[in-house]
Amino acid sequence: MNISEELIREIITKVIEEAVKPGEKEPDCGFEKHVDPSGIIGIKTSTVKCERFEQDGVALKDVLTLEEAPRMGCGIMELDHTSFEWTLTYDEYDMVIEGTLEIEIDGRIVSGGPGDIIYIPKNSHIHFQTPDKCRYAYFVYPANWAEL
Repeated sequence: MNISEELIREIITKVIEEAVKPGEKEPDCGFEKHVDPSGIIGIKTSTVKCERFEQDGVALKDVLTLEEAPRMGCGIMELDHTSFEWTLTYDEYDMVIEGTLEIEIDGRIVSGGPGDIIYIPKNSHIHFQTPDKCRYAYFVYPANWAEL
């Protein structure tokens, strides 16, 4: 049986259209996420409410599911006058939304403020830290980093 690329595209488009209507808030995600039938997704980062992570002063929220973006992950993280150690098993970009994000590695600090982007390569052993309250968006590859 031969299935054309065009038929596959039609099926995928129909599934996406039925899952979430364009311009609607995705059910139960807790923030504004607009899903276009093309697969393009818009997220209003100001509406994302982060949830406590492993320690006080650290909160985050993944904003895309593996079904929506199977190759790249994305979320929002907040740090409040804190530091935590982490070894990345994935590549990560961090874009600072507010405050100051510091990445300490081997005794050196790479710092970024609002609008700045920091790249952290896979297998880096770092300390995420901030001298104030920081909110930033993280973008990871691959998306299923927790399964690595």
